[in-house]
Amino acid sequence: MCGVVVDLWWDGRDGVDGSRAGCGPAPDQGAHVIDLNAVRADTPASIERVFLDSAGSSLPPRQVLDAVIGHLRREAEIGGYTAGRERADDLEAGYGVFADLLGAEPDEIAFTDSATRSWLAAFDAVPLTAGDRILITEVEYAGNAVPILHRAREVGATVETVPSDALGQVDVEALKELLDERVKLVSLVHVPTNNGLVNPVKEVAEAAHEVGALVLLDACQSLGQLPVRADELGVDLISGTGRKWLRGPRGTGVLVVRRSAREVLRPRLVDLHSGEWVSPHEIRLREDARVFELWECSIADRLGLIAAARYALDLGLEQIRRAVADRADRLRRGLAELPGVVVRDIGEQRSGIVTFTVAGRRVVELRDELAGHGVVVSTSHAGSTLLDMTKRGLDEVVRASPHYFVEPAQVDQAVEAVSRCAR
Repeated sequence: MCGVVVDLWWDGRDGVDGSRAGCGPAPDQGAHVIDLNAVRADTPASIERVFLDSAGSSLPPRQVLDAVIGHLRREAEIGGYTAGRERADDLEAGYGVFADLLGAEPDEIAFTDSATRSWLAAFDAVPLTAGDRILITEVEYAGNAVPILHRAREVGATVETVPSDALGQVDVEALKELLDERVKLVSLVHVPTNNGLVNPVKEVAEAAHEVGALVLLDACQSLGQLPVRADELGVDLISGTGRKWLRGPRGTGVLVVRRSAREVLRPRLVDLHSGEWVSPHEIRLREDARVFELWECSIADRLGLIAAARYALDLGLEQIRRAVADRADRLRRGLAELPGVVVRDIGEQRSGIVTFTVAGRRVVELRDELAGHGVVVSTSHAGSTLLDMTKRGLDEVVRASPHYFVEPAQVDQAVEAVSRCAR
């Protein structure tokens, strides 16, 4: 699929193999690092432009394209049902692939058509009644906040915000002060959509479990750029998408439901895949995570999602993390040196998302102007992360998210493009 090389480190400034100037820490002696030439050959569009929008929708490698397009062609030849039966074993194996990726068991994995669908299915199954409490953080995403506030209003629950610490991530000590037996759910965003921080997940989970609360981790922006393992993080539920850092197709998602959480959850959106009709007035729901799946799905896209997960596992999650951190740190340093440019990232641990503003420029105009220079970025606005953006006095930011397939020289090219726009 894609190769690795041993003891190869790309020079962060001049592109010469073997030098570490400006790259940060080198990998451990003998560690495998990503073969940049190989992954770029798998991603031709990464050569044509400086692609810095993996936090939006990344570029899939050719292996993912082959899986999706190949199956669509097969459906055109013999029909969707027959083509699906041909790939039954591959689809079943996908649960094991994602179990490996996410530190879970195969029966704790469910596939959906988006991170939103995964998150909503899990949240909707959390039993809530009047007087219950839901805790969110200051970097909660609007896609979660809207259904949380909507359902809380319906059932009479309350929604409270856990303060952030001085560095921007959730304040675990403040969380502990808020926790009691009425807290039924802690909604935690692993990597926010609008800044560079990574929240401390394990500490939050340990504190929440002291009072019996469930922890639903939104890993939409972390899955595919950071190791996300349920067995290490200790959370009860994880929602994720295929289209971002995992480099899978749009319209794909995954949900992790730990066995311990299944005893508490009450799935409400079910169909003939989630359960079976055993008598005229009786049904029997599945006992594994697939109770959160629905019958109809795109087989082609799911095969592409599984191919994307295999691709990431073959490269190595730690190797991906290092490469993304290298590109993002390089971009932050370059932008911070430009007059009129302010890097807006917060947090003690930083992710691959780099946000910034340019004095006197609207972010949408910057995005479009950078596209004219061959640099692809996106934007983030206050409505998507209202609490955080309001607290920091921001209406909008430019969001750049370099993946491992971006050359260090391309990062410098992006910095130069921003410099031209700022002038």
